[in-house]
Amino acid sequence: MQELHVSLDDAQLSPAAQKLQEPLEAQLSSALQRAAEQVEQDYHGESAAEVSARLLEIARSSLHPDIAAAFRPHPDELARAARAVIEAARTERG
Repeated sequence: MQELHVSLDDAQLSPAAQKLQEPLEAQLSSALQRAAEQVEQDYHGESAAEVSARLLEIARSSLHPDIAAAFRPHPDELARAARAVIEAARTERG
């Protein structure tokens, strides 16, 4: 499966958050990637919406509560990640 990356919009960040943008993006990307790997391994035909919800739930569970509460990926991007997870799971199982 392709590596997932979270990018934050500079215009949406406070000055303090802008200073932490690179490590925050790395932390969010890592959490989402781990979630994707877990969901892919446990995939049993769920819909893209269900996979999206699981991705977000699992990713948030591995983040500091303050960061998790603020992590609101764009629904279209989360759906794209869910489709990639589903495709990878289906390909792996052949």
